[in-house]
Parts: sequence; structure tokens; C-alpha cells
Amino acid sequence: MSGDGTTPVLAVSLAEHAAVNASPRAPATLTAAWDDDDALDALNDRLDALDATARIAWALANFGGGGVLSSSFGAQAAASLHLVTAQAADIPVVLVDTGYLFPETYRFVDALRSRLRLNLHVATPPESAAWFEARHGALWAQGLEGIDRYNHLRKVAPMNEALDTLGATLWIAGLRRSQSSTREYRRVLERAGGRWKLHPIVDWSDRDVGAYLRAHDLPYHPLWERGYVSIGDVHTTRPLAADVDTEATRFFGLKRECGLHDISER
Repeated sequence: MSGDGTTPVLAVSLAEHAAVNASPRAPATLTAAWDDDDALDALNDRLDALDATARIAWALANFGGGGVLSSSFGAQAAASLHLVTAQAADIPVVLVDTGYLFPETYRFVDALRSRLRLNLHVATPPESAAWFEARHGALWAQGLEGIDRYNHLRKVAPMNEALDTLGATLWIAGLRRSQSSTREYRRVLERAGGRWKLHPIVDWSDRDVGAYLRAHDLPYHPLWERGYVSIGDVHTTRPLAADVDTEATRFFGLKRECGLHDISER
């Protein structure tokens, strides 16, 4: 973001604005899209026509060193991690460690970090889990309001701080429309909190992800085989079952999103 926190810093100069079609960077299109919904729609039409690899290449060309990739190291996270780092090996990868992840998740992080040589940045809340509970109690068990406050303190605030510290002008995330009803209208490129956000695999199905994992000999999260299709904290995640649909596997069915990917353009 710029010094006043209102406009994203794009990897372009004013002198480049006249060269709209002269290079693949298309800075004027990005600049216009920041303030113009129609321009953003047109840009997304272009990105929709590209495959995931080409979308990432486009983003890296336009944002240079301003890209940051986030990952929860969830069930199918290895696909997006491999896809992005194949083109940008040193891109910062941010994991928010709430202090309540599954032991299997921590081991999965270690395994993928070693295998993919990830430039991992672990974002943590200022309070330890024990200190947090001493001050706030089990917020996640205090209804929707408690869940929202817990998510803000343990997830959203640490992520925002990490993105700011890393100087992110582009946030890349592995959201997919098929994951839930709350994500079915997500676009490839969105405005998010004063920066751009890219979802390169937003149109992939579970089958697409599975095919990519097999093609590159990549693992699912260890809990996948035990019925966990969406994996977050130990106290608000449960496996898929006959009486539990996919969206109810998180937050006791009260909500699906943790707040990290809520739609908020500015």
C-alpha cells in the first residue's frame, strides 16, 4: 500500500501507462481496474480465459516482487503451493499459526516446506494459546460472536500484519468456487484490503486438484483419508459424516469462512 494506506502500489511507473498493449504487463488496465468495476470485469474476462499457470505468470509479470502466497496447509494445499512456487521459488508463503492447529498439520507443513523449499513465514498472534484462553476463555465455544472475535484475533489480524510487513501488493490464495457456497462467486482477481488478490485455481474442481496432485506426486493432508475435507483448528473442525455436509465441518455449522477471505474490497 501507499504511505496513506489508500491505494495499492503497483509494480509500474506512470510513464508505462501509455503502453497499454505494448507489453504483457498492461499496467493501465490494472490501474483502471482499481477504481472502475467495469475495467475490473474486463480484466477478469481476460484472466478467465487463461489457465492457472498463465494467470500466475501474468500476475508475477505485473507485480514483480510484491506477491505473497498464503496457505492454511489444508487438505489439498500442496497443489497451489507447487503451482505458484514452480514459477516463483522464493515467493513468501504465509501460514497463520493460531496455536490450535492439528499435530498432523504441523507435520504436513514441515514436510511440504522441506520438499518444495518454501520461503515460509509463520504469522502468529501476540498471545500464546494458554495466555489467550486465560484472558478470553474458549471464544470459539461462545456462539457466532465468539467465533468471529476468535477468528479476528487469532487469524485475520496476524495475517494482515504479515502482509503489511512483507509489503504485499498482491495476495495469492488457493480459494476455489467449488469449495463452498460462500466462494462460488469469487473471481480470479479481486480488490482486498488495499491490495490485489489473485485466485489462480478458483475454477478448479476437486477432480482437477486431484489430477494435479497425482501428476506431480504431491500428497493430500494426512487427515484427508480420515474424512477431513476442510481443515482448520482442532476445536472447530470435524470430519465429513452422513449427518454433516461439507460446509458444516467447520465452526459447528454456524459459518463457513474464518474471516481471512471475506469479501472486502477496500
